[in-house]
Amino acid sequence: MFAASADPAALAATTENSRKKRDRDDNSIVGSDFEPWASKRGEILARYTTTEKLSINLFMGSEKGKAGTAISAMSEKVRTRLEELDDFEEGSQKELLNLTQQDYVNRIEELNQSLKDAWASDQKVKALKIVIQCSKLLSDTSVIQFYPSKFVLITDILDTFGKLVYERIFSMCVDNHSILPVPSAAERKRAYLYKLEQAHSTFIPPPSASSSGTSLEDEEMAYHFSPENVNDTAKETCLNWFFKIASIRELIPRFYVEASILKCNKFLSKTGISECLPRLTCMVRGIGDPLVSVYARAYLCRVGMEVAPHLKESLDKNFFDFLLTFKQIHGDTVQNQLVLQGVELPSYLPLYSPAMDWIFQCISYHAPEALLTEMMERCKKLANNALLLNSVMSAFRAEFIATRSMDFIGMIKECDESGFPKHLLFRSLGLNLALANPPESDRLQILNEAWKVITKLKNPQDYINCAEVWVEYTCKHFTKREVNTVLADVIKHMTPDRAFEDSYPQLQSIIKKVIAHFHDFSVLFSVEKFLPFLDMFQKESVRVEVCKCIMEVFIKHQQEPTKDPVILNALLHICKTMHDSVNALTLEDEKRMLAYLINGFIKMVSFGRDFEQQLSFYVEARSMFCNLEPVLVQLIHSVNRLAMETRKVMKGNHSRKTAAFVRACVAYCFITIPSLVGIFTRLNLYLHSGQVALANQCLSQADAFFKAAISLVPEVPKMINIDGKMRPSESFLLEFLCNFFSTLLIVPDHPEHGVLFLVRELLNVIQDYTWEDNSDEKIRIYTCVLHLLSAMSQETYLYHVDKVDSNDSLYGGDSKFLAENNKLCETVMAQILEHLKTLAKDEALKRQSSLGLSFFNSILAHGDLRSNRLNQLSVNLWHLAQRHGCADTRTMVKTLEYIKKRSKHPDMGHLTELALRLPLQTRT
Repeated sequence: MFAASADPAALAATTENSRKKRDRDDNSIVGSDFEPWASKRGEILARYTTTEKLSINLFMGSEKGKAGTAISAMSEKVRTRLEELDDFEEGSQKELLNLTQQDYVNRIEELNQSLKDAWASDQKVKALKIVIQCSKLLSDTSVIQFYPSKFVLITDILDTFGKLVYERIFSMCVDNHSILPVPSAAERKRAYLYKLEQAHSTFIPPPSASSSGTSLEDEEMAYHFSPENVNDTAKETCLNWFFKIASIRELIPRFYVEASILKCNKFLSKTGISECLPRLTCMVRGIGDPLVSVYARAYLCRVGMEVAPHLKESLDKNFFDFLLTFKQIHGDTVQNQLVLQGVELPSYLPLYSPAMDWIFQCISYHAPEALLTEMMERCKKLANNALLLNSVMSAFRAEFIATRSMDFIGMIKECDESGFPKHLLFRSLGLNLALANPPESDRLQILNEAWKVITKLKNPQDYINCAEVWVEYTCKHFTKREVNTVLADVIKHMTPDRAFEDSYPQLQSIIKKVIAHFHDFSVLFSVEKFLPFLDMFQKESVRVEVCKCIMEVFIKHQQEPTKDPVILNALLHICKTMHDSVNALTLEDEKRMLAYLINGFIKMVSFGRDFEQQLSFYVEARSMFCNLEPVLVQLIHSVNRLAMETRKVMKGNHSRKTAAFVRACVAYCFITIPSLVGIFTRLNLYLHSGQVALANQCLSQADAFFKAAISLVPEVPKMINIDGKMRPSESFLLEFLCNFFSTLLIVPDHPEHGVLFLVRELLNVIQDYTWEDNSDEKIRIYTCVLHLLSAMSQETYLYHVDKVDSNDSLYGGDSKFLAENNKLCETVMAQILEHLKTLAKDEALKRQSSLGLSFFNSILAHGDLRSNRLNQLSVNLWHLAQRHGCADTRTMVKTLEYIKKRSKHPDMGHLTELALRLPLQTRT
């Protein structure tokens, strides 16, 4: 309604203003594609180290200063700011000498903590003194190799100070409600719902302006931030800080401390930051040391990008000022300083890289390609200074660099190599070409020009650092011929004096890049120098990692099974390397990972219809991978599958040759299974392999598997390890035996043994097995045996194996066979009834009722209830299940309904009489 009644022209103007403001806000925010300083911090600290001794001045504080804060005398309050900053009492500073690098880092961390403690105890002047002292350290270049790391450590303290000051002033605004809150859409919706629900007497907590868990940035977004709305107290406090900093006499600490609180200008005026940045840029001109100067400019770019990334003009001016003073690097002052410290120019110039790279990253962020053209022209005017050129290639977008690759190569050729080596320039160029493609017509020439320089490098470390980058370019744009040439050159450079031992990370990177671009392993392994390249990984842990990487790529990208001898030989060698690394100390997770990779390879090997060659491969694999149980299990399954494929090809009619072959497969499994450790793994494989043997008409071999499984049952322990936890094994044993019984139905009796020989053997083992005292699993197993014996008494069995005569065909319903079957049934039923008698105790009555009803259902499903004895037994079991009121009444009602329903079927009339004899007793 409000929108409908609004003036259309005014509404359009508001929308346009909102859009412009949104665009302006988008430009003032650095996106996720801008690499933050935090990501560079660790790399700088790790790279720029020193073994020389360092010194530092510590601020010790004074009792007088602390007392002044506590007493708050009027004379202390009116002291001038200059007197406060100059009042470093005698003994308030202490110089620590001969510190190691780690000691120095620890002292800096102590200063950072001291700053926070002083601020927390409301000793603001002390906090400022600490920051000034730390800033002064940035003018010291006595240990010049450590300066980049020192810059990182000191600016961490400056960042802490800037954040503390800003948060303090901002809290003054928020606490006094001088900044007007502007509710968000979510808050407005919550307020509306609150009013709506009040009308229905439903309580909803009232909306709050901000939650306790919000950050400072969230609070800033929740308030309409404008200098006009900042109260006088906050403004005065902010001005006090700037006046105190302005009274610092030395240039470097005054510059750094003011830059650290640059964001606080937002409290004073809208143009405060845009006015301060040019002034701070000009201040840097007063710093004479070019190294100190460039890092000061880098810090200014850091805070500038954080608080005003849209003010790119100031950042550009900062950079161009640096270019004007760049020649100072080669001046007499710097040269004399290097001579005094014994530092060579090639070691000195890289110290500029972190600062220059950061400055270039800031000015090139979302910059047009025209800026790159301007930078290249300025590099040429400075005689193609290598350090400057390297920073240009590191900062600008890879697409811009790639399209001008030949121009950059021409500039690199003309660079003076005395201070900054050309190979580093080619490395920077290669990093860009790995991300973006150069013009196709220039690709070969680019590679030739780069490799001319790289291959001439004598230092192995310099060589491999460059080669690692350019290998990816070669793999991306050229064939295996060029890749083979590059690998050969790497081997040539890294083999003398075993230089490869110091460059394993770079060599690993090369392997990963090669396999990332060559997914056709027949092509990869036909690269002549690929396997010799792998031989350089002579440290076992590294070699195994490389092999794992290769196998992971193979499993991921190999779509079709292979029998290529080149691939098989190479991957067998790689898998053998992984397997041989396993020892007593290898973790289980590592073993599983290695087994997974090797199994992936085994599954991808197929010789088609050449089954004998396939079996030969499995035999060789078994000898090579005998220490990894999951691999042996996979091999057994593969051989069983091979036997079934042979049966499928022959359509079940084996010839003499194929019959001998499947017997060989069965023998392979029979001699491999005992080498496994897991007992249920062996049991299941014996059963599975016996089924395969039976399907291929290998009856004696099938009997051998089943006998082996039966003889293994007594060895099943009471507890087994499942995923690192010990669990009872009886439920797993019950599951296995049920599967075993299903198989025994179709296994024909051996002519030299008695009737149901295997069933009798299994029953004897079950009888002798030591079961848990409170376990009913034995009775459940006996119940399953009854199901088996019932199925065996049928004239025609439920299922058969093709071309295998089961007992229904062998005995043809012979009365003697049925008599033996019935006798065995009586024996098993006697065992079940005996067990039910032992449960006639109070604590076991519920188990007795459950087992009695289960036994009743088994008789109902599998027994001939026309037999008077069996009919009476079923009635007795029904009463037993209800005797003590422990039965599940609902289940018994459904069971009785089922019996009555079945009694209506033809030939089931006897169930009518049975139903009349099965009363339902109430629990009372």
